[in-house]
Amino acid sequence: MSAPRTIAWLLLSAAVLVTPSAPAVASAAAHTQITILLVATYHFGNPGQDAHNVEAVDMLAPSRQREIEAIAQSLARFGPTRVAVEWPANIVDERYSKYLAGTLPESRNEVVQLGFRLARLRSLKHVDGIDVDGAFPFEAVDTWAKAHGREAEIEQLMAAGEAETNRISALQHQTSIAGVLRYVNSAQAIERNHSFYPPLLTMGAGEDQPGVALLSAWQTRNLAICARLLQSVRTGDRVVVFYGQGHIHLLQQCLGEQANVSLVDATEFLN
Repeated sequence: MSAPRTIAWLLLSAAVLVTPSAPAVASAAAHTQITILLVATYHFGNPGQDAHNVEAVDMLAPSRQREIEAIAQSLARFGPTRVAVEWPANIVDERYSKYLAGTLPESRNEVVQLGFRLARLRSLKHVDGIDVDGAFPFEAVDTWAKAHGREAEIEQLMAAGEAETNRISALQHQTSIAGVLRYVNSAQAIERNHSFYPPLLTMGAGEDQPGVALLSAWQTRNLAICARLLQSVRTGDRVVVFYGQGHIHLLQQCLGEQANVSLVDATEFLN
């Protein structure tokens, strides 16, 4: 038998040997799947912590409470076995236990209004707090831009961010909270939010790289958030994650690279 025919025969034999086990491999992959529904949010309680802040309506108003309850009921159709939120673990542990006991002071915060509410609806005894502190050295970028005649570019990026937060603020008076969240969770809105960051890589030269420093810090924080989420979940979990819209692009990227994670479009459950 010639060498080429021998190689062909070996490849064919290998294919025959591998083929019967393929369904088992697929079955194993399905068995280890973790399903995650990322819900992008904005700040319900007007904390004023961001460069541009949505002017949220009063989430404790009876009409808004009915809307938020309807969102929780809709998200419950996903069948979550875990809920993760944008607070550190120690704060979540303390406040969720009080929430279940009815002793937590009234709060407009989206963690309480969405995360805790859904977890209680699903009779979950625990909520995962996965937030991580991180630096955001924007001042160095701004200083460099001003020193190199590129202040207008920063102003343009900031204006785009302000226009987007104003759009969300106004949308609250035109539709329900679910409608606002559908917009916030649309692929287009998520990408518009993220579009602030890539141009900052051009802010720097030589050894002075403030844009790189900022993006590195932002990426590090989001990777740490993603790691805490992945470390908290188990095989077969169905997880709803509530996080600020600005984090969603990088969290989608991180989670999408995990072979055993399946991401679900949040807009399917924001009715």
